[in-house]
This record gives sequence, C-alpha cells and structure tokens, in this order.
Amino acid sequence: MRKIKLIIALLIAGITVSAQSRHSSINGNHGIPEDLKQLSLWSNAVPDGPGPLGAEKITASGSITNISNPRLIVHQPVKPNGTAILVISGGGYAHIEMGKESAPVANWLQSQGITAFELIYRLPQEGWKTTDVPFQDAQRAMKIIRSLAGQYHINPDKIGILGFSAGGHLAGITATQSNKRFYKPIDAADALSARPDFAGLIYPVLTMLPPFNKTHAKKSILGKTPAKAQEEAYSVELQVNSSTPVTFLAQAADDPISPVNNSYLMNTALKKSRHTS
Repeated sequence: MRKIKLIIALLIAGITVSAQSRHSSINGNHGIPEDLKQLSLWSNAVPDGPGPLGAEKITASGSITNISNPRLIVHQPVKPNGTAILVISGGGYAHIEMGKESAPVANWLQSQGITAFELIYRLPQEGWKTTDVPFQDAQRAMKIIRSLAGQYHINPDKIGILGFSAGGHLAGITATQSNKRFYKPIDAADALSARPDFAGLIYPVLTMLPPFNKTHAKKSILGKTPAKAQEEAYSVELQVNSSTPVTFLAQAADDPISPVNNSYLMNTALKKSRHTS
C-alpha cells in the first residue's frame, strides 16, 4: 500500500509541467490529436438516449460539450510498465475541461510508461433520460480497460483512476460504488470488476451536503432542490467502505470553487474505514 501511495504522489508531481506543454498543443489544433486511438464505450446504442443532437463541440482551450459518443482516448507508451490510469477531467458536469486537465496529464503519464485513458463522458443535462450517464460511462470505462489488459500490456491489478474537480466526484463514485449496477450488462466486459486498484482525487467535488454543496456539479446531477436522501446517495465520503481502494487527495486550502472541506471529509471517512475494517 505504501508503494501505491508513492506512485500516486509521483504521478501528481508531474502534472504542472505536463499541463504547460500539452495545453499548447491542444490549443494549436483545436481538437484531439489524430494520432491518438479512440475507443467507443458502447458497442451498439448508447444507454438512456437519445442525448444531444448535432456535432460535438470543442473550444480552442479544449473544453468539450454536446457529447453523444462517450469514449476513451488512448495514450499508449512505447514501453508500457503495466500500470494504467483512467483520467477524468472536471467541468461541473456541464463541460469537460480536457485541454487543461485530462489531456496534459494523460500525455505526461504516457511519457512515464503508464497507459493513460482519457474519459470523454456524457453530460447529464444534454438530453439523456437519467443524470446517471457519467457514472454509467466511468463504470463501463473501467471494465473495458480491464478487458483490454492483455492487448495493451496492462496488469489487470494495476488499473487506477484519477479525477479532477467534478471529475474527482465521478472518480470517487466509481471507486466507492464499483458494485452498484448503473446500467444493464451488454457483453463479456461487464462481467469484470469496475473497481480501480488505486484512486487520485485532485481538488475534488465530493460532498453534495450543505453547507458545501453550492457547486455546479451538484446542480447538474441533482438539480436545485434535491431531497436529502439524494444528496447523501451522491456524497462520495458517505459511500466509503472497506473495499474502497487506497486514495490520494490533493487540494489547495483556499480553493475558490470546490471547498477544501471536500478533501477533509473524504480523508476522515477513509481513515475511519481503515480503522474499522
């Protein structure tokens, strides 16, 4: 466990440098580099459609909306070291900040021999039948990565998840509720575990409970006036259990968007779980 924590800490240490170099390349071509392979999450119809109409929209800074094709962008190293990480950008569940978060980080992970998979997930307010669509996509992504372990030279017991801001919430729900069925199984991959072997939550939005539930992520998933039971069900810190993987937390104390209390609450829950398990 101490080795896993060290690996996660070293990964996070490279984020700032990688973000600067990769961000310029995203801005330069206003889209996803053509040399990166993309894998659709759903082999046939995407669950709970129809979803948004028209083409996907991506800004010059790499922010994506109008997503109807949830998928993985594969950053495959020349010499893979056996570790894989699902990387999830934030954006309040209203857009995906690929250019500032998942793209630079995935690029850096690739340079370190880690196979990185950027998640392009559906946004809950874009015409889907349920606001659970991001959780469907993240859970499905973990299973697909595990099913492709042999093809990408990945150790199926070394597959982690890394999320930023609202992406941290998505990663947290995936890590703590891996056994919850967010969608009906469709193929052999769905028989595999969705549980990540380690998690990194970076300036995460985690709790949906007052007084820290003023984020856009909460409104996107639960609306303006959800019942307390809904708030509790989507508060990551309340879902921590003995099977929750080792988790790394990083957040600035003066974070103006996601209160640092999110990380404090999660840290307390993790410590309690380890003590009582």
